[in-house]
Amino acid sequence: MSKTKTVTTGVKTRKTIVNIIVHIILAALAFVWVLPVIWVILISFRAEKGAYVSTFFPKSYTFDNYIRLFTDRSIMDFPQMFLNTFIIGVCCCIVSTIFVLSVAYCMSRMRFKMRKPYMNIAMILGLFPSFMSMIAVYYILQAFNLTNGSMIRLALIIVFSAGAGVNFYVAKGFFDTIPKSLDEAAIIDGATRWNIFTKVTIPLSKPIIVYTILTSFMGPWIDFVFAKVICRADATQFTVSIGLWNMLEKEYIYNWFNCFAAGAVVVSVPIAILFIMTQKFYVEGMSGAVKG
Repeated sequence: MSKTKTVTTGVKTRKTIVNIIVHIILAALAFVWVLPVIWVILISFRAEKGAYVSTFFPKSYTFDNYIRLFTDRSIMDFPQMFLNTFIIGVCCCIVSTIFVLSVAYCMSRMRFKMRKPYMNIAMILGLFPSFMSMIAVYYILQAFNLTNGSMIRLALIIVFSAGAGVNFYVAKGFFDTIPKSLDEAAIIDGATRWNIFTKVTIPLSKPIIVYTILTSFMGPWIDFVFAKVICRADATQFTVSIGLWNMLEKEYIYNWFNCFAAGAVVVSVPIAILFIMTQKFYVEGMSGAVKG
């Protein structure tokens, strides 16, 4: 009996030691991940100018960096950039989510010719970075006169959302977990494919819908390459990524570095709000999911 207790005690001791080591490693990784975020927030409130300082913590704090970010339009119009990016992000989020969920449902539930070849082609195309085609995309948009003035917004919306349907694999994997017996029961009751998709599949797919919304919004929100190529030198159509990049140029970095940090904090706010708003739907969807 004592031997059994000794073995049990030894096992518990080893588990405790392992848990302590794991928690120490996770705490260290969390600190490394959070430290740059904390530093950017502190810099956004720093009163001293310049990008290079000798201390980690600012010597004095001010809210003027945020005020200047939205009021000083002598060099760059950040509010306009923010508005441009917000419009593009919201439109792309709506269009891309519809495309991805529709294609994923078709690939998961329907059987038709060229289904497997299409899935293979989509997977192969996903292996290549999208910016490989940016020159060809730019000239196509230029041929349709979508690279000048306010049409640049439409061009960016098309670029970010037109090919979104190719990224259907994650959503398809989720739809595959929903029992097909629910579809069959709905068909017996006289439901159409559209009824099944909107009234059966979508209500059970809140987690993947939230995931698709977040990724569809974050893509255009943080993109720099396509926005820079299409916007070129038209400052009225710049997105926040281009504006923040310009703040780090040699002639602006000394006076605008603190505003750059403030802009980085401001840019993260819509993503945080979107995540907070959709998190409850993700939890509800997980708790109400059907297990097959």
